[in-house]
Amino acid sequence: MIWLTWRQSRVQTLVVAGALAILAVILAITGPQLVHLYDTTVATCHAHHDCQIAINAFTSRDGALQNITSFLIQVVPGLLGVFWGTPLIARELEARTHRLAWTQTVTRGRWLAVKLGLTALASMAAAGLLTLMVTWWSSPFDRIMNSPLDPGVFSERGIAPIGYAAFAFALGVTAGLLIRRTVPAMAVTVAVFAGVQAAFGLWLRAHLIAPIRAVSPLIMGQMTGVGITTPGNHLSVSVTPNLPGAWIYSSQVTTATGSTNLGTAPQACFHNLPHLCNGAISRLHLLQIVTYQPASRYWAFQWYETAIYVALALALAGFCFSWARRSVS
Repeated sequence: MIWLTWRQSRVQTLVVAGALAILAVILAITGPQLVHLYDTTVATCHAHHDCQIAINAFTSRDGALQNITSFLIQVVPGLLGVFWGTPLIARELEARTHRLAWTQTVTRGRWLAVKLGLTALASMAAAGLLTLMVTWWSSPFDRIMNSPLDPGVFSERGIAPIGYAAFAFALGVTAGLLIRRTVPAMAVTVAVFAGVQAAFGLWLRAHLIAPIRAVSPLIMGQMTGVGITTPGNHLSVSVTPNLPGAWIYSSQVTTATGSTNLGTAPQACFHNLPHLCNGAISRLHLLQIVTYQPASRYWAFQWYETAIYVALALALAGFCFSWARRSVS
């Protein structure tokens, strides 16, 4: 069975392996150059007082390759599910060769276990190698952005893409088993996988771990990123939280009673007297309330999300075994 599985999937396996090898060579050549450029520009910019110029110049480097690697990380797990998972059983059912394959000395349970297990592991290995290479190559850019929990970056780094690949593969196998037609099953796999990814990124991930709610007195002159406006004589204060790398859910300034209506703006704020304005606002005893996930929880989120996707993949695999044994003839 192992030899048969290899013979049936060797073409797509060799194509993926070749593509990964080409990408590895490109990243191995350009990666050290990026690290050297970072060490000689951004890392030393404070001594030359030109950090913004250095950062802008560095982040514009290899823009095309940045876009390509980002695109690959986003689509490869789904493509593995579509082109490796969907045809695994669907093409057998479509060509009706499953009747021959499942009536030989190998039971359908063993047939499915070997093919599903080996190809799933290959899918996860391919996604793992890809994310490992991209995470290493992108590390200088990530140090500048310092936003590992940002939804646009989180799903393209770490071990999460391995879970995505496992789920996409199992989803493709399930779609092929139920629909019994390869092309329609591919379309369903793409639609469902994209929907699950969007739902997880937009809603579910934020609830995996309870966020921290920090309340601190608003002391003017001791905080940076403070914006003061006086629309219609009403005071409005905004503060950019000083939480490097954190995922900020919300940030607001309230009164001591928790009201977001800060009342009438002090007169000093209307007369371009910042020192007096700041002092008057400090005497209002306002509070800054920030709800956030600290950057230190990055790997906890990675493990939780990966575990959920792998659990979904195992559940789908179990369903495939049950369905193949009872409902496929």
